[in-house]
Amino acid sequence: MQTDLDKSIEKLKNGELLKEKDVKQLCAKIREIFIEEGNVQRIDPPVIVVGDIHGQLYDLFEIFKQSGEVGDQNYLFLGDYVNRGFHSIESICLLYALKIKNPDKITLLRGNHESRILTQTFGLYDEAMRKYGSLNIWRYLTESFDYMPLSALIDEKVWCVHGGIAQDAKLLDDVRALNRLSEIPDNGEMCELLWNDPNEQELKGFGESKRGVGKEFGQDVFAQFLQTNNLSCVLRAHQVIMEGQSSLLLIIVIGVVIQGAVCEVSDKLEMRAKIFQASENQMKNAQTKIWNQNPDYFL
Repeated sequence: MQTDLDKSIEKLKNGELLKEKDVKQLCAKIREIFIEEGNVQRIDPPVIVVGDIHGQLYDLFEIFKQSGEVGDQNYLFLGDYVNRGFHSIESICLLYALKIKNPDKITLLRGNHESRILTQTFGLYDEAMRKYGSLNIWRYLTESFDYMPLSALIDEKVWCVHGGIAQDAKLLDDVRALNRLSEIPDNGEMCELLWNDPNEQELKGFGESKRGVGKEFGQDVFAQFLQTNNLSCVLRAHQVIMEGQSSLLLIIVIGVVIQGAVCEVSDKLEMRAKIFQASENQMKNAQTKIWNQNPDYFL
C-alpha cells in the first residue's frame, strides 16, 4: 500500500505540483533530518555527485534515468536546486521527498541560490506566486534552506562544497564549527563557502570576486588547503558552463579542472565525469497553477 510520501513522489515524478499542505509537511520533516547532519557531512563511496539543478526538473529525471534511482544509487547534490528554471518547486520537493524516504542515500548541500534574497530575484518567489497564488510555499522552502549542510567529505579525502574554500576557514574543523542556521550572510566564512570561485589567472591568496559577493582564491592557498586537510581534491559546482542548458560540476585538483554534469566517484575514489544533453521537456507544465484565488498579501 502506498504511503502519502510515495504518492507525493509519484506525483512529482509525473511533473505535478503538490498541495500546499503537503509541501509544508515535507519542509517540516526535512528540517528534522538536516539538523542532524553536520557542516561537513561524511559520505561513503561509491556516490554520484550532481551539480546545479536550477529548476530543471526534466534534466533531474534524466540524471536518475541514466545513473540510477535514489535507493539504488548513493547521491550527493551540491546545491542550487532553485531559480532560473521553470520547475524549482517540483525539483526541490522531489529531492526533499526522496531524502525523507532514503535519508542515508542522498545528501543535499546548500548552494548560494538557496537564500531569500536570490530567490526573490531569480525565480522561486515569482514561481510560488504564479503556481500557488500566495507566498506560503516560498516561506516554507526558504526556511528549510537554513538547515541544509554546507559541505560533505567523501571517504575523508574528497571535500565537496558549492562554492569554494573560505579565507578564514583553513581547517575543515573551522567549517564544522560554523553556525549555519540562518540566511546566507553577505560576507564571512559561510558566505564564501557558497560563493567563492577559483581564480584562473595568477592570483596569490584571495582577491575580489567579479560576482560582487564572495572572493576568488588562488592556486597557492588552494594547494595549502588540500595539504593541511589531507585532501586529494575538491568537488564544486557554482560556475555555469553551457552544455545544452545544463550547469556543470567542476572537479578541482591542483592546476586541473574537470567538467561534468555529474561525477561518479567509485569506492576507490576513481572519478568519471558525465555530461547529459538538456531535456526537451524543460518547458512542460511551466505555467501550471493550482490556486486560482488572488493573493491577499505580498512580501
